[in-house]
Amino acid sequence: MNTNDHDAPILLSPPHITGEERRFVEDAFRTNWIAPLGPNVDGFEREMCAHLGGSISACATSSGTAAIHLGLILLGVMPGDAVLCSSFTFVATANPIHQLGANPIFIDSEPESWNMSPRALARALDALAREGRTPRACVTVDLYGQCCDYAAIAPLCAKHGVPILEDAAEALGAHAHGRPCGTFGAIAAFSFNGNKIITTSGGGMLVAHDARHCERARFLATQARDPAPHYEHSVAGFNYRLSNICAGVGRGQLLAIDDRVARRRAIFARYQAALASMPGVRFMPEPSWSHATRWLTVLTVDPALAGCTRDELIAALAADRIESRPAWKPMHMQPLFEGAPMFAHDPSAAPVCEQLFEQGICLPSGSSMSFDAVDRVIRTATRALARTRALA
Repeated sequence: MNTNDHDAPILLSPPHITGEERRFVEDAFRTNWIAPLGPNVDGFEREMCAHLGGSISACATSSGTAAIHLGLILLGVMPGDAVLCSSFTFVATANPIHQLGANPIFIDSEPESWNMSPRALARALDALAREGRTPRACVTVDLYGQCCDYAAIAPLCAKHGVPILEDAAEALGAHAHGRPCGTFGAIAAFSFNGNKIITTSGGGMLVAHDARHCERARFLATQARDPAPHYEHSVAGFNYRLSNICAGVGRGQLLAIDDRVARRRAIFARYQAALASMPGVRFMPEPSWSHATRWLTVLTVDPALAGCTRDELIAALAADRIESRPAWKPMHMQPLFEGAPMFAHDPSAAPVCEQLFEQGICLPSGSSMSFDAVDRVIRTATRALARTRALA
């Protein structure tokens, strides 16, 4: 697809292939490492650890969701356990909690970063402590390429003895407080789905500070086969490992991670420069302690000021063959989790994440986008906002 064509479709976040991937994939074919696992898987894990720095271990998985599922198991989540979880996220964050029979307790966003609110988290932890309950884990989400405020969140969880599982699916390449995304939790999960900042077509990665977590993850992810000359199984396992072919794609993609972050940040800056001054338009903020990837450019449209709803803007973009989508619908609003407890950032006001959902829109942000394509999105959005104000 050539996004320079004035009438070509503009997709939200398509894969961006550089050509380096071919070298690793062709090596797998040349050596007949087509079966699952192999040198590319080992290399991808090793190179991810080098990218993150420090004493990190890694286990490549078939998806980011699989990494979250394994991470919760490693942290000992059992049926009936309480698990704290960001509400403003994709359902893949919370599904494994539900599938393990645990009880999610959802935490609102903060206005400063749109990520988990430390104020709401503190109230949730104190409320559970008064009941004599300690959550088994806290699943934070590094939303749209931006880390949570771990300088505030980590001490709260440590005080109550609650390990953090960092859902970093959307945020490879981001930093907070001088540290890479994916290094703040006891365990973290990355996604390499086709729309992520780097892709393996489909895949994920579990990383942990304790190498024993990754050893156990590999065991569980390969059907939990016990050491024996025959197939011996004492616990239930999963088919959750990444293939050697897909890992080869990931190795080639990882070489370009810094360029991908820089490009998406430049795309965000171009949108912001053109649209931030329009009435009712507000972009996802970046706190001083954060260096986000801007995986997706996300903004809110306040219809009371813009004269346009989020959905009207989406429709106007779609009419020009431009893909956009609403911001995530919070988990506490999903029918699947009806009745689950939820702690708001400000208990006297509506949850922050509900307003972000009602007004939030994600614009095309792929690192392969030309600035001509970005400008086409800007022109269409500007016309839509100006037209609806004129009609109001």
